[in-house]
Amino acid sequence: MKKGSIKVSLFYPASQEKPFDMDYYLNKHVPMVVGLLGDAILGATIEKGISGADSGSAAPYEAMGNIYFESLDSFQNSFGANANTILADIPNYTSAEPVVQISEVLV
Repeated sequence: MKKGSIKVSLFYPASQEKPFDMDYYLNKHVPMVVGLLGDAILGATIEKGISGADSGSAAPYEAMGNIYFESLDSFQNSFGANANTILADIPNYTSAEPVVQISEVLV
């Protein structure tokens, strides 16, 4: 990604009490989000947690989703118009509350 672009990251905490349906997330939710936000998205990654820092420890996050945008305005305009639809779909793959961070790409 180029310097100055915006990355929106969603971290889904790992929890046995709040399972995460990776299949639904990858095959239903993510395509829906991409379809709704369209050309505003510069790129995206989906990551599955496999371990913590200590050998053999559990990953603190079940999954991480990262979406890149040209600017904060581009994110806010595209997401804002579709926020209700996107947020309403989260219970279909997890009851965990995602941790959200918006970052500026520096390098």
